[in-house]
Amino acid sequence: MATKVVAITGASTFLGTELLRRLDEDRTVDRVLALDVRPPALASASKVEFVKIDLTQPTVDDELATILARYQVDTFVHGAFLSHPTHKAEWAHELEDVGTMHVLNACAGVEPRRFVMISTTLVYGAHPKNPNFLTEESELRGHRDSRFVNDKVRAERQVQRFAKEHPNVEVAVLRFAPILGPTVSNMYTRFFSRPVAPVMMGHDPLMQFVHEQDAAFALYRAVTSSATGSFNIVGKGVLPYTTVLALLGRVPVPMPRFAARALTSLLWTTQLVGSPPSFLDFLLYMCVADGERARRELGFGARLSIKRTILDFLGVAPEDGATDVARAQA
Repeated sequence: MATKVVAITGASTFLGTELLRRLDEDRTVDRVLALDVRPPALASASKVEFVKIDLTQPTVDDELATILARYQVDTFVHGAFLSHPTHKAEWAHELEDVGTMHVLNACAGVEPRRFVMISTTLVYGAHPKNPNFLTEESELRGHRDSRFVNDKVRAERQVQRFAKEHPNVEVAVLRFAPILGPTVSNMYTRFFSRPVAPVMMGHDPLMQFVHEQDAAFALYRAVTSSATGSFNIVGKGVLPYTTVLALLGRVPVPMPRFAARALTSLLWTTQLVGSPPSFLDFLLYMCVADGERARRELGFGARLSIKRTILDFLGVAPEDGATDVARAQA
């Protein structure tokens, strides 16, 4: 049987670390390369080897190509993306957009058998014309003034071109709904950790999340699958935004859109909140994705409901059987 080597950029992120743990336990995998600027936090991992890689460096293409050839990498997982916006917009652009270019340049020269990229359903954008459920064929609208979202859109488009130019490589892109859970940290977990939350007057869009353990399981399934194309990775069920706030015990503060944007802009500029004004559009319009293709082609369907996901995020003791489901997917 051929040696199977998996390389992962963004290995110290939540999804990267969870994937490392699962692959370390997978008997079909011989070696896992953790590519990041810092080592991932793993208690013990016999197959994992840390390789320091900085995707913002201009010569990283050659470094990655050397690694691909030296270790005979079978599967490349690109997960070096930010989970929350940053004021360091130029650095974020170098990491995500330009960094993806470096990764694809290396993979073009030394083709792996499989390439998997982590993305987000936010790339569809919040728009009044969005259908109830967005499929993978829906337009990637991005956001008119969000570098956080638009860098991810540009990264996806690069990967789409790569897939067309390199038909021998199995290419899959996973668009994750906002991930919630007791240990993950991202823009949504920070937003919902605050005691109060703005509500746009006259708007109550449906919201969608995926539990952190369901998300980690979906990524593992994609890495070990041969399915290609884009896949929405979504949780079980949707709820109105105000219902989400009620379950979280957060105080809703109804505001006109212009007032909410002005206040959020001030708080973002002074770094008192972690979500920029552009995020408010996702409290105005739906951005809910359909997960049927992932169920059909990846064999992934979320086990935990949106209510269970929210309660786990809060640290509320699960109902009977919920912990067993999460453990079965781990």
